[in-house]
Amino acid sequence: MGNLFCCVQVDQSTVAIKERFGRFEKVLQPGCHCMPWFLGKQLAGHLSLRLQQLDLRCETKTKDNVFVNVVASIQYRALAEKANDAFYKLSNTKTQIQAYVFDVIRASVPKLNLDDAFEQKNEIARAVEEELEKAMSAYGYEIVQTLIVDIDPDEHVKRAMNEINAAARLRVAANEKAEAEKILLIKRAEGEAESKYLSGLGIARQRQAIVDGLRDSVLGFSINVPGTTAKDVMDMVLVTQYFDTMKEIGAASKSSAVFIPHGPGAVRDVATQIRDGLLQASHG
Repeated sequence: MGNLFCCVQVDQSTVAIKERFGRFEKVLQPGCHCMPWFLGKQLAGHLSLRLQQLDLRCETKTKDNVFVNVVASIQYRALAEKANDAFYKLSNTKTQIQAYVFDVIRASVPKLNLDDAFEQKNEIARAVEEELEKAMSAYGYEIVQTLIVDIDPDEHVKRAMNEINAAARLRVAANEKAEAEKILLIKRAEGEAESKYLSGLGIARQRQAIVDGLRDSVLGFSINVPGTTAKDVMDMVLVTQYFDTMKEIGAASKSSAVFIPHGPGAVRDVATQIRDGLLQASHG
């Protein structure tokens, strides 16, 4: 209907190419335009100025001979001020962009090992974008952004990489576990050493207290009971300790004890028997 009344409509974010007798005349901006066809003027076509995205998958090989698929996304758009170049100079924009992308990727990735390729995705994307920007600007297109979305090696390669990573993590875990056990053993040994040291101090203090007590008892008894000697007092103390020990052995239902030889002799012979028993135990 617009052609019948010599009027055409150009939508927003779009430009139209106006020709006269087959020759480019003007770029029409969004809006309504007069197109007198009887004067040889016609609309050659429309060109979108919207941002477009092209997703590509390029197979190549790394420096360590691993075949990978590099997935790239190219965001581009036509420039309004160069709309005639974008419309006339390229017949298939996507094919042209794909050719440049594949060329740069296949020139860049083979210089890198697989691990380096993963680490340098941004550098690869920058190289692709610079090459595209330089080439496509001559055709009236702007490269807005280039992304290397993924580097996908063969499934067997990925499985091998996962196994290597898992083995490395297990090795680290084993080392950490061994180090923890080592620290635990050291701390336990230190604790036992400290415990024995403190136990020794306690026994030494206990014996010192016994010696001090016996000394005080002997001195006090000798002073209060004239005519007694230190040997008499020690014999009495030994007998007292002996009967206390026998009492404790008899009171305990389950006990491990060393029995000192004992007979029904007189009480004054008990000290001698204790000494004899101690000598027998030491010689046995």
